Amino acid sequence: MPQKQRDVTKPLAVVRLRGISTTERLREALLDQQLPPGARLKEKQLSHMFGVSRTPIRAALQSLAGEGLLDYAPHKGYTVRSFPLSEIVDAYEMRALAEGLAARLSAERGLSNTDRARIIEILAKGDQILESNSELPQQRAAYAGINDIFHGIIRNTPGSRIVTAVIRLCERIPQTAAHNVMAFDLEDARRRQQDHHQIYEAIICREPKEAESLMRAHVNRVKTSMIRAFAALASTPEC
Repeated sequence: MPQKQRDVTKPLAVVRLRGISTTERLREALLDQQLPPGARLKEKQLSHMFGVSRTPIRAALQSLAGEGLLDYAPHKGYTVRSFPLSEIVDAYEMRALAEGLAARLSAERGLSNTDRARIIEILAKGDQILESNSELPQQRAAYAGINDIFHGIIRNTPGSRIVTAVIRLCERIPQTAAHNVMAFDLEDARRRQQDHHQIYEAIICREPKEAESLMRAHVNRVKTSMIRAFAALASTPEC
């Protein structure tokens, strides 16, 4: 049976944070399942929850619908899109294979000077973000961008259209997209950042098998973190 649509009636524990866009804050609420699958979203209610006008709410809803996190129906509005956990896991496993291949090809073919300099820069920024004293949502938003850039460079370096196409197919399930850092825990993120350093070292040292193995393990650890978060949310009783 199709999941019954429902309005979101409980206020979210969302605070107004400087430097965090409404789109980022709404994305975080969706990925953390503060807004449950099937929930119907209303501009007026979200405006009150986030403490902003309806204009940025409207823009955020349109943007996140474009990313696939929301469904839109004329005259009905936006609802939170539902993805079975099994499909998310399958997408992660396929992404691990594809990104592992991209890392191996990057090690075999080498990085350009531009890409090497860019990765060194974003690795340093990632270290800085994760060691800063910023609020957790700010760290999360900043690191999500760094994570997306790192993976984007490696997947594009080999110039393989097939690899890129497979990863894009996986990311049709938004929870697997590199910029959507699911289940953000600071220690988990620091471990992922260490993975990034090791993957880069394997690539520049021209160790294809090691680069592939490290990247696969990295993506699969993210998958495990995501499953753990889903399980914790499922076991949390509603108030």
